[in-house]
Amino acid sequence: MTKVLVTGADGFIGSHLVELLHASGYEVRALALYNSFDSRGWLDDAACRDEIEVVLGDVRDPQSCDVAVRGVDIVFHLASLIAIPYSYIAIDSYVETNIQGTLNVCKAALEHGVARVVHVSTSEVYGTARYVPIDESHPLQPQSPYSASKIGADALAMSFHHAFALPLTIARPFNTYGPRQSARAVIPTIITQILSGIDAVRLGAIHPRRDFNFVEDTCAGMLAIARADGVVGDVVNIGSGQDWSVAEVFEMICAITGSAATYELEEQRTRPKASEVDRLLCDSTKLRTLTGFRPRIALEDGLSRTIEWLTEPANLVRYRPNAYVV
Repeated sequence: MTKVLVTGADGFIGSHLVELLHASGYEVRALALYNSFDSRGWLDDAACRDEIEVVLGDVRDPQSCDVAVRGVDIVFHLASLIAIPYSYIAIDSYVETNIQGTLNVCKAALEHGVARVVHVSTSEVYGTARYVPIDESHPLQPQSPYSASKIGADALAMSFHHAFALPLTIARPFNTYGPRQSARAVIPTIITQILSGIDAVRLGAIHPRRDFNFVEDTCAGMLAIARADGVVGDVVNIGSGQDWSVAEVFEMICAITGSAATYELEEQRTRPKASEVDRLLCDSTKLRTLTGFRPRIALEDGLSRTIEWLTEPANLVRYRPNAYVV
């Protein structure tokens, strides 16, 4: 049985990927961030939690990475700090986790002869689209400290392929949403405020357009990349090829929930003008050509499933819709 490691397995996308890999017949080791509460994050709620190996550690620590990587065939490296607003005030921590953490994972993967590394990037590295749809040759533009740290992590990861022949692919998903996503993201922000009965939903900029992808599709795209031939040493986008503005998504959520809520703009939720990414629209031709993969879940269906999950009181209580979460 093929053994895989998922770093950042306790997070939103990581926990879904763990479930997909387990259901697909892989032996799964999950690296979750060490904490004094003995929490495995979202893995505590995963149906397969007793059938996977969970290791507590920290990608910032080389020894943690060495222990986690030892004996695995494939590494999916997702562990990172991702909140853009927090990156404005905690830049060092993004460098330590996203860049140093990637270095530690790559060194461990090289040392232990891992057969494939899927390093997970983000469409934020492209910045505001210079042309659409955005293919993998689009210039990289560091419009936030977060995106800068991911550009650095991507470059370092790819250097391990060129310099040391590490069999690595960069998977670059566009905006992922779905159950378990942090309130720091716009879709759960809208849904939780509406479900909590707030009449005027507080938002930041509503004009930016994003290529939104349901989390199951993002994870399936990562798995397709890991299984594909001809992708080592390459960058592969994961996206739908459609984009929607924040305002359009708000209206869609209102229609699904039957809400008559309006929205109001709140200054603290707005990025600095030159840091706002106005449009991200994916060209996933390479993904389709190399793997045959296409997203399956339409935005309206994915939003309905996310709303259904958040409607459960045990899930909604985890969120603080009356507060702005950095």
